[in-house]
Amino acid sequence: MKKILLFVCCILFVSLANAQNNTKDTLYKIAVFAPIYLDTVFKGNTFTVNDNSLPKNILPGLDFYHGVMMAIDSLEKENIKVEVLFFDSKSKMDPLNKVFAKKIWDSVSLIIASFKDRSEIKSMADFALLKKIPLINATFPNDGGVTDNPNFILLNTGLKSHCEGIYKHIQKYYSTGNLVYIMRKGNSEEEILKTFNSLSKNTPSIPLKYKVVQLTDTFTTRQLQTVLDSSKQNIVFCGTVNESFGIRLVQALQNSKKYSSVAIGMPTWDGIKEFNKTTATDEWTKGIEIIYSTPYLFSRNSFLDKKLAAQYKNKHQARGSDWFYKGYETMFYFTKTLVKYKSNFINNLSNSEFRLFNEFDIQPVFATKESTAPNYLENKKLYFIKKQDGVIKSWN
Repeated sequence: MKKILLFVCCILFVSLANAQNNTKDTLYKIAVFAPIYLDTVFKGNTFTVNDNSLPKNILPGLDFYHGVMMAIDSLEKENIKVEVLFFDSKSKMDPLNKVFAKKIWDSVSLIIASFKDRSEIKSMADFALLKKIPLINATFPNDGGVTDNPNFILLNTGLKSHCEGIYKHIQKYYSTGNLVYIMRKGNSEEEILKTFNSLSKNTPSIPLKYKVVQLTDTFTTRQLQTVLDSSKQNIVFCGTVNESFGIRLVQALQNSKKYSSVAIGMPTWDGIKEFNKTTATDEWTKGIEIIYSTPYLFSRNSFLDKKLAAQYKNKHQARGSDWFYKGYETMFYFTKTLVKYKSNFINNLSNSEFRLFNEFDIQPVFATKESTAPNYLENKKLYFIKKQDGVIKSWN
């Protein structure tokens, strides 16, 4: 691990051969940013963590880096000629303003970033726009207040698009049940409700009929039961990204045995470990069907999933997280797209030719219907995961 961290500490220049005729003499330069926090574990070249274990805040960015590096190995086997510049976006010795001042950017063709904080996004997006370099935001957080920037590409679908997708999903599969919209007090929650109400007013299909109920963070099962119907299937939507509230809602539904219920939640439910428990001691999740949306689906069962998992385990003696797969997919897919469609890269972002795990449906997002220039480009493709008894039953 120490060797890996020392290696990451520098900008990495990885030159790979190229076998494609149309780019034979072209060297593509790609900059990659991820939050590694090297300054917190190194003083100079000295590893400062006494027990040689890494702080948790380092692990997501480091796993993203591992995915990028493994993708570079795969590209090398295909003789793709590219130069990769890797930056620790949390470096105190080399902060973003110092990185942006380097004399490298006129030859950079693409920026891939895994952000940690929303505050970082706008400055990097503004810089990418100034330099006319496409910037791919591969992970959450999302837009960071970016506007009027057709070079900013959001892979992790925004909250409004999730709401739109969830509304249509309920409309298609669950419109005949007792629809209950559960929310808590908060600005984000009001925006989610506003989006749902707007969709109801503007949908070309039959609008959903749902009861809106606001509960406190300490609501009881009895309070929830007052809006459930024992004669119908209850479709209960959780209109908040707050994970603790979502857990409480699912637990309350499980405690309401006489009510048939489906719990539908926001993309934050993908990271709730309590929804993955399958042992006999975790009975409170048993029987409740849980559905949520996500732009990423790593099944871990495909040939490529298993191959990468084996390579990761052999190299790092551990199991790769979704951050690893996101790093691999983003680096491989968009490098291949860049090499083939250099002059028309932006218009081929959703090309399925190089698909690995996920489909991308990247579309322009406009501030208003009258806007002529997009605020940014966003991946609109969503998967809907259905879990029951702690395991994934299906997705679509």
